[in-house]
Amino acid sequence: MNKTEVIEFVLLGITEYAELRGLLIAVFLVMYLINLLGNGTMISIIIGSSQLHTPMYFFLCNLSFVDMCFTSVTVPKMLSNLISNKKTIFYDNCIAQLYFFLVLACAECILLSIMAYDRYVAICNPLHYITIMNKKVCLSMSAACWIISILNSLLQTMLVHRLSFCKSIKIQHFYCDLTPLIELSCTDTSINQLVIFSEVSLLAVVPFLIILISYIRIISAILKIQSTGGRLKTFSTCSSHFTVVLLFYGTVIFMYFRPSSSYSMEKDKISSVMYNVVSPMLNPFIYSLRNRDVKTALKQALQKTILSSLV
Repeated sequence: MNKTEVIEFVLLGITEYAELRGLLIAVFLVMYLINLLGNGTMISIIIGSSQLHTPMYFFLCNLSFVDMCFTSVTVPKMLSNLISNKKTIFYDNCIAQLYFFLVLACAECILLSIMAYDRYVAICNPLHYITIMNKKVCLSMSAACWIISILNSLLQTMLVHRLSFCKSIKIQHFYCDLTPLIELSCTDTSINQLVIFSEVSLLAVVPFLIILISYIRIISAILKIQSTGGRLKTFSTCSSHFTVVLLFYGTVIFMYFRPSSSYSMEKDKISSVMYNVVSPMLNPFIYSLRNRDVKTALKQALQKTILSSLV
């Protein structure tokens, strides 16, 4: 078997229709800017508002940071290729993109499970919430999230780096994802497949089960509340997170856990756009529009900005 050293790959992008380039550039540029503005504003509000210095908003700040970076790993390169009509990406850049994409995807899964647990403690054990979710515990959870994500991504990226690519250099995607890269390899990928299955089971399914169990307990606790107003008020404290979880995991489950007979690259690309671009863009609006504390903090921040500009 002849091995050819790959210098660069060709990213085939979202669609083959060249006439859609202008529309795609405009849509993804606007979505990317909204993502940066929305999540950047959320981070600024949480850091600048003392009333938001609680465990829930600490993790939300982490999530907003992940969402900003998540989209920034893939969209700028995609826009650059669309604008210049150049579809190539250097091998080293592709591996770097894969590494950071995996770090942030894993961090998103773990953070959503931590936030679900935080809501479970707040609703089911309100008297012990401050004790259980103290500052040390929150920092430890956040650190563990990033350490696990970095180590997992490092392992996956090293396993891809050892592969030889001599079949084709055309990646059927708009960024360097794990599965399309492995499909291009002409060497044995059984170890890669085994590690992917193990890691997905551990780092995607386990967080999802934590979220599922947390919300079963939360719903059970809410149903025990006598008044309708009390039930609605309690559920409102976790409704935003529940919406974000449905949006993120819904597309991930559709992408990775559907029957192989229904698989198509076009569906794969649409799912990737949903959890890689659309979901991170919508998250800050979901949290702000359905959260009284965030809206109050945003109004205060705007008032301060306006007053300081007038002085």
